[in-house]
Amino acid sequence: MKRELKILMLEDMEEDARLVERTLRKEGFQFDWLCVDTHSGFVQALTEFKPDVILSDHAMPQFNSIEALKLLKHQSIHVPFILVTGTVSEEFAVNCLKLGAHDYVLKSNLSRLPSAIKTSLKQFEIEVKRKKAESDLRRQNEELVKINRELDNFVYSVSHNLRAPLLSILGLIQLAQRDDSQRTFTNYWEMMTKSIFNLDETIKEILDYSKNARIEIARNKIDLKKLVSEVQEKVQYIQFYERVSFHVNVHQTADFYSDPYRLAIILTNLISNSIIYSNSYVASMVTIEAVIDSKEARIKLIDNGIGIEEKLMPRIFEMFFRATDRSDGAGLGLYIVREAVEKLKGTIRAESVYGEGTTFYITIPNQPPGQHY
Repeated sequence: MKRELKILMLEDMEEDARLVERTLRKEGFQFDWLCVDTHSGFVQALTEFKPDVILSDHAMPQFNSIEALKLLKHQSIHVPFILVTGTVSEEFAVNCLKLGAHDYVLKSNLSRLPSAIKTSLKQFEIEVKRKKAESDLRRQNEELVKINRELDNFVYSVSHNLRAPLLSILGLIQLAQRDDSQRTFTNYWEMMTKSIFNLDETIKEILDYSKNARIEIARNKIDLKKLVSEVQEKVQYIQFYERVSFHVNVHQTADFYSDPYRLAIILTNLISNSIIYSNSYVASMVTIEAVIDSKEARIKLIDNGIGIEEKLMPRIFEMFFRATDRSDGAGLGLYIVREAVEKLKGTIRAESVYGEGTTFYITIPNQPPGQHY
């Protein structure tokens, strides 16, 4: 059922206001009506009544149409505004239109008011759609520029990160062919193995990046504790894993629906980093806390690792940025985490104290299937 139109009238003459109201009802308009004649009444009506169209006399004892138009502009309130007044000069009418009025109707010709309202509402609807289309286009252009810039960086950095370990392996093979010492060969073998691990980590990051960009978002019911356990099994091969103790605390008051693949990417990268950058001088701990309700999941991942220098914090989510050389990957990990979080329409931020540890705060909307997002 279509709701009634809300019409706000700025008029100090009760008889004139009633005449306008009768004219509109006679033409079959169904509407809620509110009439005010002061600045404070107008401001209150904008907030509480929320009109669909404003009809305004020009001159009132405490207020006028020019002030009303300027107030709307100042507060960025966009509502069709029609001047309904006595005789005015053409210059004054044009000035009102420049200030944002959609039309003007003389009180001596109120028969034109119904069509003026219909036309103004239609024009306003078209204007809203146009502005939305322009905003969408601008956002798409900005996203395209971002993608092109990142693609250039991606191609350059990936080619470097793929070629470097391959060239290292080839060089070590050539050295091993010239040196038949078993001890030397063992050293070469260890270095080649490390280069292969570097290559493997880079390829994994590239695959995660590609899948996150291409795969449709799923909305499955997720057991977060189980997912964390699965991630732990996946990362147990990482060096220093055995010295880290894990603590998981999930407080849940509603079923949680999201994309398990992307959530696994997020947790895998963050937990992997906590292991890789653990502090060998303390008993390493990773704590994962989550509060889940019908609206969202708020996840906090805390570690007592080496932390991140304050000057580097603004860059940690950049593509290919690496704060240290401990990791074997290409520096895509946290970038992929941020991209995955944004795909899920969530947020992520980090706090860190260098030498003491890092905390990531993640919010993921609860998105049951069948609902529009």
